[in-house]
Amino acid sequence: MTKEQRSTLMRILVLLFVIILIIVLIIYRNRVKDLGVYGYPGIFIISVLANATIFIPVPGIMITTAMGAVFNPFWVAIVAGAGSALGELTGYLAGYGGQAIIENRDWYERVSNWMKKYGDLTIFILAFIPNPLFDLAGMAAGSLKLPVWRFMLVCFLGKILKMMIFAYAGVSIMRLIH
Repeated sequence: MTKEQRSTLMRILVLLFVIILIIVLIIYRNRVKDLGVYGYPGIFIISVLANATIFIPVPGIMITTAMGAVFNPFWVAIVAGAGSALGELTGYLAGYGGQAIIENRDWYERVSNWMKKYGDLTIFILAFIPNPLFDLAGMAAGSLKLPVWRFMLVCFLGKILKMMIFAYAGVSIMRLIH
């Protein structure tokens, strides 16, 4: 097997893994909320799973808001941000593994151009703003072979700041109720 064939096989396997993971998450999405009873590790797992889906919403931000009202919101944000960033690896891997599938698509070209021009800033802003477009940034980063450590670091920073807002919103909501 040549190096190119191994690379193609690896990309196909990564893409299949991402597809299987998404299917499992869709099937069990209602059970994800049950993990909150496990405290910070549960919040981490929920955040990983909520962000491991590609374009399929799972209620990660709502859980972060609710858990911010129950636990220390600072640590909820850190744990949820770390889990969210780790979960976003599926988009990165889908871009890496499915490069031939996503190339020559209008949305890919647009996000890819943003990534080439603004790089880390694109990742940070899309990680910070609650939106499904972050999956596109992850795919573009994977397709462009952005170093995974850099993608994760910038994603982690954007996700933590976003989760801070939602975790502290949970505290504020609880104060209004009581």
